[in-house]
Amino acid sequence: MNVLALITQGDAVTAFVAVLLLAMSVASWVVIVWKTWVLQRATGDVARSTAVFWQSASLPEAQQKVAAFDREALVLPLILATDIRDSGTLASAGDRSQQLTRVLRDALHAVLHKLQFGQVLLATVGSTAPFVGLLGTVWGIYHALAGMAAAGLITIDKVSGPVGEALIMTAAGLAVAIPAVLGYNIFGRSINRIEADLEGFARDLRELLLTRNDTTKRDNT
Repeated sequence: MNVLALITQGDAVTAFVAVLLLAMSVASWVVIVWKTWVLQRATGDVARSTAVFWQSASLPEAQQKVAAFDREALVLPLILATDIRDSGTLASAGDRSQQLTRVLRDALHAVLHKLQFGQVLLATVGSTAPFVGLLGTVWGIYHALAGMAAAGLITIDKVSGPVGEALIMTAAGLAVAIPAVLGYNIFGRSINRIEADLEGFARDLRELLLTRNDTTKRDNT
């Protein structure tokens, strides 16, 4: 009993379910491999980038050094977002604190959106693949029993083969769903840790720039 025999013996619905499960499996594994590589790089890059930022003597120097370490562009967008200029619009209205809060929030959201890319696909595959496999099982059993009933001969040995092959669809659905669920949970924890580090850096960066701005104003007066 194998999936290929089930597809060849089944109808269009059975073949569609099998192809759909295969496509879901390929898509989820592509995302799993890609996100494993990206998040491993991102975890180390964020730590190195924030460390080199605070070891820099000036903001321009920090930008240059961070650009060399931040391969996934997670920290640098936060730094670049703080370059606020008066554009004569509502975006430049308000005091320095409000402007920094807004631009850092927007930059942080964009960075987190990049990190979370693919999570929706893994969640969707993990939650729907078992039911897709179950649909294939139910339809396969119905198709097998209908064929045997039409033949006019139903015995236990005639039933066990086709039904057993149909049950493979349920196992296939679970085999597709389990890696997707595990990947989603593992990546979710990694993303949460990186998010916490980026939020802390954004908060510290905002306080640094506000302190420097206040110091500059006092020196000018």
